[in-house]
Amino acid sequence: MNTDQIGGFLHEKGVKPSFQRIKVYEYLMNNKEHPTVENIYRDLIKEIPTLSKTTVYNSLNTFIEKGVVQAISIDGNEMRYDLYERRHGHFKCEVCGRIYDFLPPKEAYEELEALEGFLITDRQIYLKGVCKNCR
Repeated sequence: MNTDQIGGFLHEKGVKPSFQRIKVYEYLMNNKEHPTVENIYRDLIKEIPTLSKTTVYNSLNTFIEKGVVQAISIDGNEMRYDLYERRHGHFKCEVCGRIYDFLPPKEAYEELEALEGFLITDRQIYLKGVCKNCR
């Protein structure tokens, strides 16, 4: 997606596509490593000297509210961000710290649907262990 397409996409989702918001979204598209606010800020400040961490936080919170980005709580103390492209789970390697996306079996989500009378507002599958590169 180019800048105009990102702006159009954000507008369709109800997000006012400011220059900073487009850049934050573009960053998430190009960095699949599930960055933190600090990662995003550190990399974008080089390109946008007037950028503040508050703007990054506010942009991400707006994206979350509109359902285009999801926040991933890692180990209860580390918030990372991921585009909400399709249902997927996350695996964190306890050795190298890398976070991998994976597609869980369809049955994992079907079992959640069986919770009659419950309203599910968020679905996250998060696994920890040792990745194949560190084994």
